[in-house]
Amino acid sequence: MSKLKTHKSTKKRFRLTASGKVKHRKAGTSHLAISKSAKKIRQLRGTKVLEPNFQRAVHDALRGYSY
Repeated sequence: MSKLKTHKSTKKRFRLTASGKVKHRKAGTSHLAISKSAKKIRQLRGTKVLEPNFQRAVHDALRGYSY
């Protein structure tokens, strides 16, 4: 049986922490910022930990490698 490949687009969007949590960039930061309030733009900075019910799917797609 052949090896299972890592899902490349998932690899670019998510990173695994040492404890197995999944970090990701918050959505809504790329463009159209003029229509968002300063508070909203401030809150969208940085990274966030993915909700636990989605973490299994990301782990399966990454096959245990974060990058």
